[in-house]
Amino acid sequence: MADPYDLIVIGSGPGGYVCAIRAAQLGLKTAVVEKWATFGGTCLNVGCIPSKALLHASELYEEAGHGFGRMGIKAQPELDLKRMLDFKDEGVKGNVDGVAFLMKKNKIDTFLGTGRIAKAGQVEVTSAAGERQVLATRAIVIATGSDVARLPGIEINEVDIVSSTGALSFAKVPERLLVVGAGVIGLELGSVWRRLGSTVTVVEFLDRILPGMDGEVARTLERIYAKQGITFRLGTKVVAVARGEGGLEVTLEPANGGTQDRIDADAVLVSIGRVPYTDGLGLDEIGVLRDAKKRVVVNGRFETNVTGIFAIGDVITGPMLAHKAEDEGVAVAEILAGQAGHVNHDVIPNVIYTSPEVASVGKTEEELKAAGIAYTIGKFPLTANGRAKVNKTTDGFVKILADAKTDRVLGVHIIGANASELIAEAAVLMEFAGSAEDLARTCHAHPTLSEAVKEAALAVAKRAIHM
Repeated sequence: MADPYDLIVIGSGPGGYVCAIRAAQLGLKTAVVEKWATFGGTCLNVGCIPSKALLHASELYEEAGHGFGRMGIKAQPELDLKRMLDFKDEGVKGNVDGVAFLMKKNKIDTFLGTGRIAKAGQVEVTSAAGERQVLATRAIVIATGSDVARLPGIEINEVDIVSSTGALSFAKVPERLLVVGAGVIGLELGSVWRRLGSTVTVVEFLDRILPGMDGEVARTLERIYAKQGITFRLGTKVVAVARGEGGLEVTLEPANGGTQDRIDADAVLVSIGRVPYTDGLGLDEIGVLRDAKKRVVVNGRFETNVTGIFAIGDVITGPMLAHKAEDEGVAVAEILAGQAGHVNHDVIPNVIYTSPEVASVGKTEEELKAAGIAYTIGKFPLTANGRAKVNKTTDGFVKILADAKTDRVLGVHIIGANASELIAEAAVLMEFAGSAEDLARTCHAHPTLSEAVKEAALAVAKRAIHM
């Protein structure tokens, strides 16, 4: 067996490849094991990156068809779906090729095959051809990500009954698309196909969309999406999906039981969440603890109960977000190099890339009420923002939640154009325990959407200027 590595990372998604790069920067001899033919994991191959390409393209298509006229631009767009999907694939290739380049640049050894932990300090890699080799290492990081959650009795074939993967590559625009689950993925992909011509119905078991998000934000978004043409069936569960002469026949039932009804669809997107990908790694055999949801149990240093085995990203507790996994990957690499790697899990931004975008960081009102924390609210509507007015992007608002005693910002929630970029300002402020007053006294360029963030901070003290 060759000299041992300092670190072997299993999985090359955002958490895995970032962990490997940071470890290599710190002088650790590092290897990555990846079961797919390309690097980047779900995010780059069939998740974050391709979905954002389709969101961008479909938004421009709709804008050309319905928004250009009011700006004095005459256009009659025609959809070339194959070319749009090629545009998406080109973006994916550029990103995964970029990760491959970074692996070589940082002198990281890569092994294509399925990784399994034989014991602490040993990773067995099985190639697609069945060839096996055992690699020795001082530390192992499990960064295998997550898989789509499935509905019992409903088989996903990625053709007409699809997960998020199949919903990225429909051969034609489904005339009637039924989305199971009103979470981030279902709403993002549902909005893509709605803009391209689908009649979209979203079925959600709970009585609200976007569980876990600030309640006011969720209610506002439901109204906006409904106005755009998405139909919601809340408090409803999907009982069965069958094939009939006219396509798919979906049987629905109230969440608490009751009279069933049926809705016809040409395609069904199952997007009820994701589950950690921890089976097949040999964890039970070597005694690595997992919880009831099959997540790997780790301590504050991201180490499992077995010395030398660590885990990050979707396989441990916390939101299943690529940037959370990245920061955890950096933290583990620094810990292994003897540094003080750390992640502030209270300041992890969350974004929904619909139109308008939604972004949040920190606590919701519901969480603050449950914890008994007194708070003040500063809220500013985009209808009062000069840039939003002139751009005709006035749907939404900025809401800031600050501690009633200290004025420290505890949560920020944004609905509106470019919310995904605006939220970074709030994250930086919160990382340094900033107050609403700090934000209110920071000069913002005019005219920008970011001025709405400043005005919301001013509104915490009831002194917004433009409202």
